[in-house]
Amino acid sequence: MSGSAAAVAAGVPPAGADRGHRPGGGDGGAAAQATEAELLALCRRVRDQASPGEYVEVVAARNEGTSVKVHGGEVESLTASVTASLGIRVVVDGRAGFAHAGSLADDVVAETLAQARENVAFAEVDPFLTLATPDGVEVVAQPALRNNLVAAIAVDSKVDRALELERRTLDLDPRVTGVRVASYSDGWGSSALCSTNDIEVASSGSHCAAATQPLVVADGQTQIGVGWDATRDPELLDLAEIAADGVERATRLLGAVQPSSGRLPIMLEPRLAATLWGIVAGMLSGEAIVKGRSPFADRVGEVVAASGFTLLDDPTDPAGLGAEEFDGEGLACRRNVLIDGGTLSGYLHNSTTAHRMGVASNACAVRGSRSLPGAGAVALAMMPGSGTPEQLRAPLGEALLVNSFTGLHSGVNPTSGDFSVGGDGLMIRNGELAEPVRELTLASTIQRLMSGVIAIGGELERLPSGSSMPWVVIDDVSIGGS
Repeated sequence: MSGSAAAVAAGVPPAGADRGHRPGGGDGGAAAQATEAELLALCRRVRDQASPGEYVEVVAARNEGTSVKVHGGEVESLTASVTASLGIRVVVDGRAGFAHAGSLADDVVAETLAQARENVAFAEVDPFLTLATPDGVEVVAQPALRNNLVAAIAVDSKVDRALELERRTLDLDPRVTGVRVASYSDGWGSSALCSTNDIEVASSGSHCAAATQPLVVADGQTQIGVGWDATRDPELLDLAEIAADGVERATRLLGAVQPSSGRLPIMLEPRLAATLWGIVAGMLSGEAIVKGRSPFADRVGEVVAASGFTLLDDPTDPAGLGAEEFDGEGLACRRNVLIDGGTLSGYLHNSTTAHRMGVASNACAVRGSRSLPGAGAVALAMMPGSGTPEQLRAPLGEALLVNSFTGLHSGVNPTSGDFSVGGDGLMIRNGELAEPVRELTLASTIQRLMSGVIAIGGELERLPSGSSMPWVVIDDVSIGGS
């Protein structure tokens, strides 16, 4: 269950926030195990009420979290939340009824089950609809998910971290006239899933995040930057680095002008590579494929990208913030290669999309406890190549280092792959960063962008979104400017 980089930047809990620990003093692992046991017991009680001919799936979660936002040296908001959620799916003769609730109280649970049963009558028959069945794949244990380090942090310390981040941001550059908001947030919780198809699993997880938005004014221009990061271990949350990142992003576009139109290579840092290849992952979702809304339908085994391009979904990687033990239907997570050396290897499937296509689920069901399972990437990763960002940039005579994309929702056609979005960034001239540019359009197709990858950095960056990405250089992109 993944969040987004934008959510983190706004102080919202990122990927996996609904699978964390409850606070438990110095023994977060014991608290998580106790919560998992309670949730499993609840799910079993509901599942065991299944009538003959009914297939029942129950998901329950309990989450806690803290969010602190500061401005001008004062606390702007401080919230501590405790939430619970429940989702029940009932399947009868190919019809699915679903209901959810925000409480785990006995009367609410009973009412939710009754509502799910009632909703079966309103559903259309789907002959391919199925619940997951254990497939024998062993679970890759993720012990770090149960090390709830954020629970031991006092609230005063969380406030101090947000205030320190604001101070560091203001002190870095005299052109920083203020900070729109500086924030610290964390979350922890546990979830469980049981079904009449012999699925019984539980999982936990925690995170903490910090973000700053410096306001920079110089020569009559105003720019806002964003610096952010998220980790499982609060000691790894580097406030100095977050502040420096935000200020650098705000100052580097001062004096930006509109570039001349042309066709140039573009260079993407990991967070933008994650954005771009995340669009590709959406096109490789089993749901998009079975609905005919992807340019990659019926192309398994074909070359769809540059030879060095390998894209995978790997929630078994413990270093990534997207690490999980189970998918949204309770199957053990596994490493799925989607594009291998430029060749399309397969799609992201849940049980129903896999059944429709006559294949086995590869445990790519994604969901919240209040939603039905879709199919998508949990921890998207691109295999690294070699070289530092400076080494990747060195051979580029004229190119564009992209700072941001705008208009992605309207500028990308997920069915055809057409790509036309706004952006800004820094020109690269003879391998060196040059003048900042803005008010430009990047135009291509997703297919051409994948085929145009000419260099891939040698180091993966573990992103708050759960993705793991290197730097990427893509050749021959149309830049629309003056």
